[in-house]
Parts: sequence; C-alpha cells; structure tokens
Amino acid sequence: MKLLSASILAAALLAGCGGMSNKTASAPDTPTRTADGVLVGPNGMTLYTFTKDTAGAGTSVCNAQCATNWPPLPVAETAKPIGGYTIIIREDGKRQWAYKGWPLYYWAKDVKAGDKTGDGVGGNWKIARP
Repeated sequence: MKLLSASILAAALLAGCGGMSNKTASAPDTPTRTADGVLVGPNGMTLYTFTKDTAGAGTSVCNAQCATNWPPLPVAETAKPIGGYTIIIREDGKRQWAYKGWPLYYWAKDVKAGDKTGDGVGGNWKIARP
C-alpha cells in the first residue's frame, strides 16, 4: 500500500508542475544550446564541425581514431530531427546530431565547459556556431 500511495503522491506532484505541457523535464527543445556565441552539448562542452565532412551528406568521415579524439554528439534513441538539427548514421551504425547538415563533435582535449582548444586543430576543425 505504501508503494501505491507514493505513486499517487508522485503523480499529484508531477501534475502540479505547471508549464510542462506534454514535455518531460529531460526533453530539451534542441540537442544543443548556445553559450558565448558557440554551440555546446548537453554537458556544456564546446561542439565542433569537421571541414572534411560534407554538409547534408548524412554521414561522417570522422571514424575510428578520429572519433576517439573527436567524439560525436550522440542522439538519444527516441530523438527526432528538430529545426536545423538532423540525425546522421555513422559508419558504426550509431546516430549523431548534425546542425545545418554538419555533424557535431566534442574535442577530447577540452576538459571543462568553456574550453575551445579544438578550434583550428589540423586546419580542419571549427567551433560550431548557431
């Protein structure tokens, strides 16, 4: 009976949360946000694009060791494209977010939110901007 009453209490508390209309608290409107004029992932880390990718191709050319150094921005299983955000399928079959057709990546050497040490690496990596 305690479990049932706890469930009822939880449902009542959730029902009382105004402004949630058909959205869960963990479902963002976009897979990124903007901070200091750059796109950042849900973890607050800077996102990058790779000039060797082709915008709108629906794939990434950054695989294997490249993807270890430049981890792709992953897509939740239930996520759907929204606005300028699309979902590409990687060589390994995993899904990755793209913005305006450009796949999005983190840089393994950025250690804290606000780091932008990947900009210009190898002449092929650029900070993703809105």
